[in-house]
Parts: sequence; C-alpha cells; structure tokens
Amino acid sequence: MESVSCKWLLLSILFLSWAHSALSVDGLSNGDTKVKGVNLGGWLVIEGFITPSLFNNIVRADMLDGAKVRFKSLKSYKYVSAKDGGGSSVAIDQTKADTWETFRLWRISATEYQFRTYDGHFLSCDGKGAPVTAKSSYPPSSTETFTVDRSDHDKVRIRHSSGSYLQASPGNVLKADYIGIPGWDDGNAAIFEMTFDGSNMRGDYQLSNGYGYQEAKKVLDEHRSSFITEQDFQFLSSQGINTVRIPVGWWIKDDSNPEPPYIGGSAAYLQMAFEWAEKYNIKCIIGLHASRGSQNGMEHSASRDGTIDWHKYNDNVQESLKAIDFLASNYGKHPALLGIELLNEPIVPQNSLYEVLIPYYSKGYKIVRKYSDRAYVLISQRINARNLYEIYDANELKNLPKLVVDFHFYNLYIELFWNKSPSENIQYIKNERRRDVESLNARNGPLVFVGEWVNTFGRGDPGTRMELQDYSKAQLEVYGSASFGWAYWTLKHETAPRWDFKKNIKNKIMQLQ
Repeated sequence: MESVSCKWLLLSILFLSWAHSALSVDGLSNGDTKVKGVNLGGWLVIEGFITPSLFNNIVRADMLDGAKVRFKSLKSYKYVSAKDGGGSSVAIDQTKADTWETFRLWRISATEYQFRTYDGHFLSCDGKGAPVTAKSSYPPSSTETFTVDRSDHDKVRIRHSSGSYLQASPGNVLKADYIGIPGWDDGNAAIFEMTFDGSNMRGDYQLSNGYGYQEAKKVLDEHRSSFITEQDFQFLSSQGINTVRIPVGWWIKDDSNPEPPYIGGSAAYLQMAFEWAEKYNIKCIIGLHASRGSQNGMEHSASRDGTIDWHKYNDNVQESLKAIDFLASNYGKHPALLGIELLNEPIVPQNSLYEVLIPYYSKGYKIVRKYSDRAYVLISQRINARNLYEIYDANELKNLPKLVVDFHFYNLYIELFWNKSPSENIQYIKNERRRDVESLNARNGPLVFVGEWVNTFGRGDPGTRMELQDYSKAQLEVYGSASFGWAYWTLKHETAPRWDFKKNIKNKIMQLQ
C-alpha cells in the first residue's frame, strides 16, 4: 500500500511538471508556445562590461564614481584608515590595507572628489589645520570635497576645499595642515601612493557624470542610435527568436528631464524597438534593470558607488513603481508587448524580502493590471537567495494570473564553477539545472522563465569549439523546458564573442533551427 501511494505521488508530481511546462504562452507569433528570446543588454541601460569603448574618452577614466581607492603615505608607508569603517577620526597607522582603508570615489569633476568609507560616511575636514574625520553622512558638501593632484606614477597630493593640503601629521593623524604646495619627493608627508582595489564600475552614472551632460548626451545619442538597429530585429526574426527583453532605467519615466546625471532620450528608442518588433512579429518584455538607489549595487543597476539602497528608502521604491506605471500606461495595450518585469536581480536581506520586495511586486502587479489584463508580469528571483522557491511561497503572489518568475542561470561568478572542465559544466546543466527547472515547473504557481544565460564557462578550461556547441545545446534543451521559456544574455558584446548571441549564431556555435 505504501509503495502504491509513493507511485501515485510520483506520477502526480510528474503530471504537474508536464502540465505546467506544456502551457502555451499567450500572444507569441508564428504558433510558438514558449519564449525564445534575446536580451538587448548594454543599449538603454549602459554596461561597460558590454561596451567598454563608451568610456574611452573620459578624462581620468579610472577615477569614476564608485572606484575603490587606497592611500599609503610615502613617508611612513602606512595606509590612511577609517577605523570601524567610519564614524570617528581618520588615522595613518595601518601597514596592510583592507576594508577600513578602502574609499569609494564620488566624482565632482575630473580633479575634485569625495571619499566614502566602508560604512557610508564621508571623509570630512573643517578647514586649515583641522584633522580629517569620517563622521559625515549623506549628503556630502564642500567640507567633504577634495582636489586630487596626480603624478605620472600614481603619486597623489590631496587638497581640501579650504585650500590646505593633507599630510601625515605627528601621531599618525591625517590633517589639512601642510604649509605651501608639496613637491613630489617620496619623503614628503603630503605625498601618497594611490592604488585601486578591484575593477571599476562602468554604468550610466559613471558615463554621464564622467563626461558631463553635453558630452555624455552626444556619446549616448550616438550609441543608442547605432548599437541596436532595425536590422538586428530582422536578424533575430530570421533565427526564430520571438521575444526581446529590453532593460530600461527608472529615469525613463522623466525622459525629458531626468534626475542628474542621467541623460534622457531612451524613451524614443524604446518606442522604435516596439515598432521594429511589431514589424518582424517579435514580442517585447520591458524590464526595470536599474532602480533609484540601486537594487544590487552593480553597474547595470546604474549604481553610483556600489551601495545597495533601493530597499532602504520608501522614496526609492515609489520611484520604481512610478516607472512601472509609465511603462504600463504607455505600452500596456501595444500589440508587441508580452510582459513587464518589475525589477531585475534584486539583492535584499531576508527581512526585506517580505517587508519590501514582495509588497513591491504585489503593488507593481496591480499597476500593470490597471492598464492590461493580457500582459505577463515578471518578477525576479533574488540573486542571493538560498531558497529556490521563496517567491512561490509568498501569499501575496499566489494565484495571480500571468505571473512569471525570472531565474538567471550562469555557470560563472561563484567558486563552484571556477575549476570545472567543459564536460563537467555540460553535465551540471543536464543534471542539476534540469532538476531545478523540472522542480520549478512542478510548483503550483507562477510560470518559470530563464531570463538570462550565456554560452561561456567559469574560470576553468575555455573549451573547444565542439564543447561549446555541446554546452549551448544542453542549455537550449534544459532552459527550453522552462514553462515560460528563455532569453539569452546578450545580443551584442564588444569584446567577448561567447557572450555575443549574433557571433554565436554566425560562428555556428549555437544552432536554434
């Protein structure tokens, strides 16, 4: 009797998995039942990873907003340090650099900067002869502004807005008490060695604030008009792609006059995308990729310095809801719209999942429904989530028609994949990823979408041509079984051909038909 019950339970799970995966996605063209999509990354939301050339002509392009810098006195050979990450005085007393010795840049101009500590305070000084502290909080002002003079070899001298240069004063204290203008001699207490910690951010904030409004507008106008064109939609249609996922930033809602330093104009190109999509029988998913305050601290969220503040302030959440209202009111009834994604890849702590993120998804869903009863509403899984099903367990989101959960599957970024061979990566897709997708399909809830994946491995063996073909085939098969479908990241990439969908197709690495 027990074995019979187990068999019935297993058959029920398999049936639910089959039934969920067999559902047809409404609104697709050419009789397709699931999304076969491509992301238009790096177009209306900038990612320097995708288009590094956009930043080539910025003066001091390595000192953009969010760059992490450290300063070592060339007299004492000790680092400037904000104890406990900020909140007290600043010393020059550490022989090794870590988080307390790392400062994020806020760029005012090519020579003027503010320095943000590990816990969000800013370096501050009351004027000539005063010590530097790390007690100032947002928003910074002139007392937190410093000019950085830079030699050819990353030696710097730092002048406070009061006019005095900083130096390592007796007692390992950083003070604005140097008299005169320091020379570049290594023994000078006002000369520091500046080094960078990790890679720098290259997003909308860095581009616009780095160039300044006029030049940034020229750069972005040229980029937006040429990076994605009608010919790309024609190509996608010829390959059987039925959907594009288009990332946008929250400032699109104020397109004629967005909050500085963001540059308007993306709304016109979004409109063009819808016109091209309709012409070539392609559907559009619009995704809020960048939110005010940043939902994940990454460059593709248009973060200024890597801080994740979206969930901390209600004003930020409200700005996102206004952006969803703008998108839904303008495109809710457009024949090319397939869905609206409320937020891309949020990183929020566990308590904010239920206090902020789930309520935001619930409110965003209602906003979309106000303008459309046929559009799908997509919600993104937290990228730091340990529970694959946490969205499915949220009571506010149960039994909502046309709700889709977006999962991003990369064999990258985490140590698990760094040393896997190509064959091990392929088997991981066929086994673990398949189990994940089948398990999600079997859940009684939203549809399953693999909204981002890429045809490249982690840090291990790059793989042969045949191995890449097998890897692509395995991903297409497994992600194609998701009940809503898949979307490849991304259509184009300046420097990494394995990320580039068009090059994968043209080089016959990926075969869809």
